[in-house]
Amino acid sequence: MSSEIEVVDTSTEIITDVGFDVMRDLHNVVSNVDTPKSFVKNKMGTDYVEYSYMRSVADKYYPGWSWTIVNTDNLGSEAFMVHGRLKWFEGGIWRLGDMTAAHRIMQKRSGGGFVDVGNDIKSANTDCIKKAFNMYLNIADDVYRNRVEDPSLSKEDIEYLVEEMEGLDEEWKRKISNSIENGDVEKGDMDKVVNRINQLKEKK
Repeated sequence: MSSEIEVVDTSTEIITDVGFDVMRDLHNVVSNVDTPKSFVKNKMGTDYVEYSYMRSVADKYYPGWSWTIVNTDNLGSEAFMVHGRLKWFEGGIWRLGDMTAAHRIMQKRSGGGFVDVGNDIKSANTDCIKKAFNMYLNIADDVYRNRVEDPSLSKEDIEYLVEEMEGLDEEWKRKISNSIENGDVEKGDMDKVVNRINQLKEKK
């Protein structure tokens, strides 16, 4: 079932530049933690992460966090919806973030009632808190494809391009090297630059 996100932040404290830096650094660290494959599952072609892992990461990087169910609602006899609120401490302040999630209520194929309503309600709450963990704390960003990749070239990328430039005349070496140093060449440009280097070599 789909869910809508409602963001709530009731913090009124003044955050200094240092506080913002601490918050950004923490979120970058958590976002770049690779989720162990043993905690990544697949259901109907979609990857998801087990709650136990996400909770352990929250305990490690955001100790003192809490989860409150603000409201619940039955969407007819088809689904159960949970509106929850995550509270966590970072950068010297307490922050709040709301999330909603709905889970389908499973019915018996024979039409004789529900399979396990209690489990469906539990699943709705679990889905909700997991979405909040990812949205607000950046936990399991790699699995949920929310990680922002650094587009700049790594040391290995630069060394590879320098090796590829062997055999070029000095003028082209200088031009390409200047583009790399100025940050004009990013990871997404690697194949294009290598192809251009090979074309120049073939023309010699």
